[in-house]
Amino acid sequence: MSDILQQLAVILQERKQADPTSSYVAQLHHKGLNKILEKVGEEATETILAAKDAESLGAKNEVVAETADLWFHSLVMLSHLDISYQDVLNELARRMGISGLDEKASRSNK
Repeated sequence: MSDILQQLAVILQERKQADPTSSYVAQLHHKGLNKILEKVGEEATETILAAKDAESLGAKNEVVAETADLWFHSLVMLSHLDISYQDVLNELARRMGISGLDEKASRSNK
């Protein structure tokens, strides 16, 4: 999986500087963080709706497609903020073996 993420990270970094007329990602970066966040929110909503349909209609392929869109736009957001996907993976690794309840409680103590 990290090979795909690494490839995407390279592409997203290149497209940050690209001509907005030549690339969707460049257009998002050019429009700024608020537009990127709008897309993340839109994709999150579409993922939720697809999951609701999957439970009742069994349309799991839509959940996969919408989740891919959500992850992609989240990666664009991270790229825009100069945050590496590896930072997110490191945080997930840090949480391994920690109870979700304990981890959540530790965040509220900060």
